[in-house]
Amino acid sequence: MILSLLEKFPKQFTPREIQKDLISQIEQELKSGYKKIILCAPTGVGKSLVGATIASYFDSSFTVTASKHLQDQYVKDIPFLKSVKGKQNFPCLKLMSSENVDNSRRAMRWGLTCDKGQCQERISKNGKEIIEVCKFKPTIKQVENKAQDSSSCTYYLQKYDALVAKHSLWNYHAFFQIMKFNKKLFEDYLDRKVSIFDEAHKIEDQIIQFVGFDIFSGQIDECNLNSEKYDFSDLDSMIKLTDDIAYSYAKKIKDIKESPVFQNEPDYELITRLERRYDKAAQAKIDIADNKDNFVVNDPIRDISGNFRTISVKPIDVSKFAKTFFETEYQIFMSATIDKNSFCENMGLAKDDVAFVDAPKSPFQIENRRIDLLNIRRLSYGSTEEDEIEVIKTIDRILDEHSSERGLILTSSIPRCQKILRFLSPKNTRRIRICHSNNKDGKTQDEIISEHASDPTGVLLSSSLWEGVDLKDDLSRFQIIAKVPYPNYKEKRTKAKMDKFPLWYTSKTLTKLLQGFGRSIRSEDDWAKTYVLDTAVNNVFFKAQQMIPKAYYDVLGMENL
Repeated sequence: MILSLLEKFPKQFTPREIQKDLISQIEQELKSGYKKIILCAPTGVGKSLVGATIASYFDSSFTVTASKHLQDQYVKDIPFLKSVKGKQNFPCLKLMSSENVDNSRRAMRWGLTCDKGQCQERISKNGKEIIEVCKFKPTIKQVENKAQDSSSCTYYLQKYDALVAKHSLWNYHAFFQIMKFNKKLFEDYLDRKVSIFDEAHKIEDQIIQFVGFDIFSGQIDECNLNSEKYDFSDLDSMIKLTDDIAYSYAKKIKDIKESPVFQNEPDYELITRLERRYDKAAQAKIDIADNKDNFVVNDPIRDISGNFRTISVKPIDVSKFAKTFFETEYQIFMSATIDKNSFCENMGLAKDDVAFVDAPKSPFQIENRRIDLLNIRRLSYGSTEEDEIEVIKTIDRILDEHSSERGLILTSSIPRCQKILRFLSPKNTRRIRICHSNNKDGKTQDEIISEHASDPTGVLLSSSLWEGVDLKDDLSRFQIIAKVPYPNYKEKRTKAKMDKFPLWYTSKTLTKLLQGFGRSIRSEDDWAKTYVLDTAVNNVFFKAQQMIPKAYYDVLGMENL
């Protein structure tokens, strides 16, 4: 008989006092009858070990996280979790066979990965069109019974191994994909007691990837449609465009199949690709038309000549779709930065049914994570050129003070990054590397950070590194928050979301800001100083007083609240 939750703490680790305290609080909430619990605890607490304790206690679980880095950390620390990674991480045995490559590492270097191969394809056999499954793909029953072939596809082996195991580890995209589209296919393997959602503040952004529709100029051209015939400010017109795109793909598929060329040399790869595009457009049209009041058309993005490039139709309220993913009896939502009221409102959870456990303090010493609110100028949509320049002058002075150290500058947009770079002094300009998820020279974020690591005085400048990156130790000894990261209220979805969910805008801003504070302090022995230049931060903290996690009270001077 299990006497306490703490007994299930991973045996290879010794729980620290703060972990014992959090586990005790969670256990108390479970005994009180709560089946949904939010855990708010800062970086360094060891939330993953707390999550693993809960998973082990319930004997069957899903653990879901957003970042590959955190997934790797889970795999390293908690071996009983069977991890699922994406197809791009595995060599395609079918492509290796066709290209006569017998070395998996070489296949990976050459890009012969599972996401490039076809797990099933249409072929012509005896004058009939049939679906042929890749000979390397095992069935889940074979994996369950340990009867798979020794040369089976490693991607499906790890995926099916996770599904048949008691405890599995997923990224949000792979987990949501199964729960939304393949639930019936795998229904015998989805009966778990608890789901543990790490980085839970990102759930809304993950759900949005599965709902709504992004329309690109290339699609419109491929479908032989005239973009000028549609009103990009009108939802009904966008529904019509989405329907026309689906119809066009359906007609293309029919015409290609009936063509003499296809009869002689069928291109099933092309047909499969078109069918995927048809399915996506057709499903989007159904979702949007079914609840038009819940969708908004963002302003189209155009090139410098005014030509249409892309437009998105996105949901305002994701709670209807969230229920699809929250199906286990128990659910634990973990994050360093999460507000109960706003989260419940967005996810459609009844606040009285959700317990909230807030870590009382940070495990890091306050002197290692000082935050200096400099209050230089307020940078808002009404700020002047003088305000901008004064902030950049301050950045220059801080860089001079930290001339022998690496650091990070965070701001709100790519144009602001470019402006900072343009007005910095020449000596500090030479230290800067602009780093985004997509970079002009084609370099990845990881490649730029790797270059940064080899430059003893390098400074990263970014509007996208607010979270998901660990600049530990001397990778960054100072960080500058140049501009408070408000969501863009000029975007129509943001405005509609603000109107419907008043807490959301403040919560979203606070979450991103606090995530930014944590980029450069990653362990108990780590240290970095944070400078905030935008005076608008005071307004955020004032409006968000009840949302700020207790672990930040000391460093923000809020101990008496």
